Amino acid sequence: MTPLSVTNNTFSAEVLDCKQLVLVDFWASWCGPCKMIAPIVDELCQTRPDIKVCKVNVDEQFELAVRYQVSSIPTLMFFMNGKTVRRAVGLRSKAEIEQIIQECHDEHPAE
Repeated sequence: MTPLSVTNNTFSAEVLDCKQLVLVDFWASWCGPCKMIAPIVDELCQTRPDIKVCKVNVDEQFELAVRYQVSSIPTLMFFMNGKTVRRAVGLRSKAEIEQIIQECHDEHPAE
């Protein structure tokens, strides 16, 4: 399983309407740190059934980057019940991302 690429047209249905924790990776093909974090995001998609993993290419989906005030990439945003609950900007380790996922689950238990 690979992360789902979302667009301005699919973002609401795939991210905001989702009932589980959603990790959205805002990235670009020319971004070195984005390339470094991509394997971690891909692995989380395969090993964490408790989250949904999506990707937004900021060059192709500029409106989403503006709407969510993404000014640096990579930016990882975590959504729960249609709301942003966390944001992590810059390259992060797998352990750091998993810690954020755990904190999101602790602070926003599934309904």
